[in-house]
Amino acid sequence: MVFHAKDAIAAIATAPGRGGIGVVRVSGADLAALAETLSGRTPQPRQAHFAHFRDAEGRVIDSGLLLYFPAPHSFTGEDVLELQGHGGPVVMQMLLRRCLELGARLAEPGEFTRRAFLNDKMDLAQAEAVADLIDATTTAAARQAVKSLDGEFSRQIHVLVEGLSELRMLVEATLDFPDEEIDTLRDTDAVARLDRVREQLTALRCRAHQGSLLRSGLTVVLAGLPNVGKSSLLNRLTGEDRAIVTEIAGTTRDALRETIQIEGIPLHVIDTAGLRDTDDPVEKIGIERTWKEIEQADVVLQIVDARAGITPADHAIDLRLPTGATRLVVENKADLAQREVGRFETAGRIHLVLSAKSGAGIDLLHDELLRVVGWQGYGEDAILARERHLEALAEAAQRLDAAAANLQAGIELVAEELRLAQEALARITGEFTADDLLGMIFSRFCIGK
Repeated sequence: MVFHAKDAIAAIATAPGRGGIGVVRVSGADLAALAETLSGRTPQPRQAHFAHFRDAEGRVIDSGLLLYFPAPHSFTGEDVLELQGHGGPVVMQMLLRRCLELGARLAEPGEFTRRAFLNDKMDLAQAEAVADLIDATTTAAARQAVKSLDGEFSRQIHVLVEGLSELRMLVEATLDFPDEEIDTLRDTDAVARLDRVREQLTALRCRAHQGSLLRSGLTVVLAGLPNVGKSSLLNRLTGEDRAIVTEIAGTTRDALRETIQIEGIPLHVIDTAGLRDTDDPVEKIGIERTWKEIEQADVVLQIVDARAGITPADHAIDLRLPTGATRLVVENKADLAQREVGRFETAGRIHLVLSAKSGAGIDLLHDELLRVVGWQGYGEDAILARERHLEALAEAAQRLDAAAANLQAGIELVAEELRLAQEALARITGEFTADDLLGMIFSRFCIGK
């Protein structure tokens, strides 16, 4: 994307399609004149005015509300107009076209929020929270996005950065006195300060991990031989008859995807074709797709028949499962096998005995899924983190560990590791962020935001 910060920009800020109300948003410099030409009246700041929006010939395009937010007291930090009219797609396009005729250009995706960031109305973590709030798929994720938008995540980062700044000041002050550097660090409590910062960072990383689960959820693949109850388990987890269940082997030919929630965490559950040798060309394609889904899974539930236990065919499947995903063995049909539901471990594998048909033991599966992914029930304390946030926090932790390891080796090494740790944290809020990364982040926003 190519941004020109001095241009006035305009876009439809409401979702495509018909609605009771539609909003066209304009941001730029000195927009009072544009508003007066469009509506025939001089807008008063932060007041809603009923107005007729007119085209170049003076004909009424639409009637609605005009709101004017002069800089710097606006979302973007520039003059902002909001034109609220009737939410038909044709009338919204006519109103947008009129704004473009009056000198605005069409906004790029995320350009309004990017201008808010560049004008110091919010930092980068808050800007990303705007998109996270729009994209939230669960109530818990939406609540955490609001907290990040309000600056909760940024405040935690600033606490760490301030602690590192003070620590760097103490460490770098000793560089002029190399013979006394270790004693000076002890006298100024620098070692204890470093330990405290590391503890704070560890706690924040844990909260960020919890938030990443709320934000993106987990991909859970149901895999196993035909007729072990994969489709029945999917139906039980979703609470609906989403998959066809029959006694005929090979009924499921393609992956069936459903999303459920457990304690606010989205789980993307994928039912797959039964894994077996077959001459059916259609079933072969389904099995190939099953292995592709398994390779991309966060958690693989290997479903087996509790009446037979782990058969040689099940063992062969287990050997092919990827080591990167968490694997659980679900022994289904406990009711037919007359076995008690429960959890046990054997040969390094966690087994859950349950019945998808009756629902007995499903709670055990819920709990185990939460446990294996590290969900600790924080909920309200989670930080809705993105992958780049997790990477930056991990890098900062590595730098602080290296600083602690180098305390006896040389103060110059400690100072450098602390500097790099601070830079990694500052990338989260955008203090040190490359322009190409900004372009990547904001290009994923919707137009009008």
